[in-house]
Amino acid sequence: MEVIVNVNNFESEVLKAEMPVLVDFWATWCGPCRMLAPTVSAIAEKYAGKIKVCKVDIDENIPLAEKYGIEVIPTLILFEKGEIKDRKIGLMTANEIESML
Repeated sequence: MEVIVNVNNFESEVLKAEMPVLVDFWATWCGPCRMLAPTVSAIAEKYAGKIKVCKVDIDENIPLAEKYGIEVIPTLILFEKGEIKDRKIGLMTANEIESML
């Protein structure tokens, strides 16, 4: 299950998380984002308890999009102990996402 994060809970849910966190930066109007969503959900289920999966709507959280340099969506960023460990941009397969983990 993905956790919806925003400017108010990003620090507690992502940066201070005990486990690695995969953050999906997306927008409702983005076709590739909607196409990627089921794959991200499947990853969240498959790795439940090992990684946390969060979603950030960039339209509702512009400061987060700016802070993390989100220029193209979807963008997936893997955080570990508050630091960026990997970043992938665009529509991707489950295998490509798993390679980040």
